[in-house]
Amino acid sequence: MSLASVRSRAMRGLEAVPVTVEVHLANGLPSFTLVGLADTEVKEARERVRSAITNAGFEFPNNKRITVNLAPADLPKDSGRFDLPMAVGLLAASGQMAASALADHEFAGELSLSGELRPVRGALAMSLSIQQQALALDRPAPALVLPVASARDAAWVPGVAALGAGQLLDVVAHCQAVAAPSSEAGTNPASAGALAPQRLQPTVVSLPPVSVAGPDLADVRGQASARRALEIAAAGGHSLLMVGPPGVGKSMLAQRLPGLLPPLDITQALEHAAVASLSGHDWDASRWRQRPWRAPHHSASAVALVGGGSPPRPGEVSLAHHGVLFLDELPEFPRSALEALREPLETGHISIARAAMSTQFPARFQLVAAMNPCPCGRLGSANGLSAATESGARLACRCTPDQIQRYQARLSGPLLDRIDLLVQMNPVPPDELLQSERGEASAAVQARCHAASERALRRQGSTNAALYGAALDAHAALDAACGPFLRNAAQRLGWSARATHRVLRVARTIADLAGSQAIQIIHLAEAVQYRRALPSADAA
Repeated sequence: MSLASVRSRAMRGLEAVPVTVEVHLANGLPSFTLVGLADTEVKEARERVRSAITNAGFEFPNNKRITVNLAPADLPKDSGRFDLPMAVGLLAASGQMAASALADHEFAGELSLSGELRPVRGALAMSLSIQQQALALDRPAPALVLPVASARDAAWVPGVAALGAGQLLDVVAHCQAVAAPSSEAGTNPASAGALAPQRLQPTVVSLPPVSVAGPDLADVRGQASARRALEIAAAGGHSLLMVGPPGVGKSMLAQRLPGLLPPLDITQALEHAAVASLSGHDWDASRWRQRPWRAPHHSASAVALVGGGSPPRPGEVSLAHHGVLFLDELPEFPRSALEALREPLETGHISIARAAMSTQFPARFQLVAAMNPCPCGRLGSANGLSAATESGARLACRCTPDQIQRYQARLSGPLLDRIDLLVQMNPVPPDELLQSERGEASAAVQARCHAASERALRRQGSTNAALYGAALDAHAALDAACGPFLRNAAQRLGWSARATHRVLRVARTIADLAGSQAIQIIHLAEAVQYRRALPSADAA
């Protein structure tokens, strides 16, 4: 036959859109035309495919007019993932391999000049899209033929057969075995006779045990209020900002937050792994179902944080999906990068618009940030010990009020309004720091956080941080005593509607930690304490 149709997929964000690679051979002036809004690396596939077919022992149709169409025509295509579908389509159209086997398979892979298959980005995302599409249509999922390394990633998705191939020859042998004893199975004597049909076997992966190893909260001495805020953040999925001088344990506490969170469920783990495979980073299978932890340097740009580029790729907020994004030295980040966090903090996704297309990535992350209260970092630190002592005098802040104001103004009001918990940390006295008794271990705190989180999931189907609108009114209702208390606090402190609702969500989490069905004044009063302003110059 002179026409072959091969199925593949193009990446649009986390979605793998079906693409049909149509190959047509016709008489006329020899040429190789590629159409379908292909990017530069896709157009360069013509030379890779030509060399791979020749070096694999097949005959390239040099005397034919070759037309390859990537449909749909208005969808941008990038990367070398279409090398393998083009080569398979050319061999099927020229009668050198069975075309009947193509209907139940999808293909993706980059070809070397020798015919070896190289890994491609987004293999797990492709497999996940195939699974979702098959479930929606209530029919079996097609087998996905990939390079060996990519097949190992795609095999994590249940219900999809990921077939790993090392060479173009392996793919052709598999298609011949699937089509046998069909009469179409190879009409080229030179190639078909030398190649024995042999099926590719689905890649099988074994799920590793869920590991909870990590730094222990027992290593933190003192800082009772900060430890309590960290527990509340873990139980309700709340964002947290820790403010304090250098060396008080802000980063140390933040690094222990993932150990307090429950493991990812299967769906969440697959979503996170799909984003990681799409970004081009190697996904660490040993961290299966562990909460992701991302801690970019404060020199990161807005594109590095939220994603971008051409084609768009996920940024740190998406790589931290269902996990923790830790931003140390928060005011040192570029202003544009911090302002770009406002939308994903509210919506749980990030939309990247470009002239050719608009892409959406998931970004349901938990923000934990740390900062110094002033440029020198000593604002209020003397109060943690004693201003009258020699140590207190040595720790006194020497920044001017203007310097403090300019430093804190790097964080906009709308961004601070979206942070649920703000805790101020002071230096730990030496006698408390050097005591032999360790603090409460992460395992005990995690048990309380997990119980509170399960209570919220059973009640409303989401974490307390995700309560909005009618769900917030239904599950965080206040009685006759709590209502006036919250209204007075909001009026006196000048809170916005967003800030008031965030206090209500935090109070709901505190009540869940206490095992209370209703929010009481004691829970609301504690939540109000975490809705404070940054330290002022008067604290110096």
